[in-house]
Amino acid sequence: MLDDTDRRILRHYQADPSLSAAELAERCRISSGVCWRRIEKMQAAGIIRGQEAVIDWAALGFAVEVSLRVTLDKTQPRAFDDFIAAARKVPEVIEIQTFLGRVDVRLSVIARDMAHYQQLYRDRILTLPHIADIEALMHIARVKRDEVLPV
Repeated sequence: MLDDTDRRILRHYQADPSLSAAELAERCRISSGVCWRRIEKMQAAGIIRGQEAVIDWAALGFAVEVSLRVTLDKTQPRAFDDFIAAARKVPEVIEIQTFLGRVDVRLSVIARDMAHYQQLYRDRILTLPHIADIEALMHIARVKRDEVLPV
């Protein structure tokens, strides 16, 4: 279980993951050693899984983002495994999520422009195995993106 100090570390760490252990410790009003040990403990427990760079795909020339909702042919025993293995090989697929319900998988796909997306869709997406139905949702705007938890 997390105590108040752990939660304070997580709040500051989420707000600015680039802080050094010393800076984080100062903000949390604890020693650097204590701070570092607690961070290591939370990493070992899987609470802190790592740091990541957040890339603005549009700044790199990827102006189109599409969410594809895919229903698989579940009469095929390896439909999920085959589909996911093949989808992982498409570099423009930046996220894969699985669901229970009518929609089985959601792919987040990026492309440079609509012509690139059309080519990608025809040549790489529609050739993925075991697709029974697919629905494309064109991304218009990101209203909220926040992975910070209230701890």
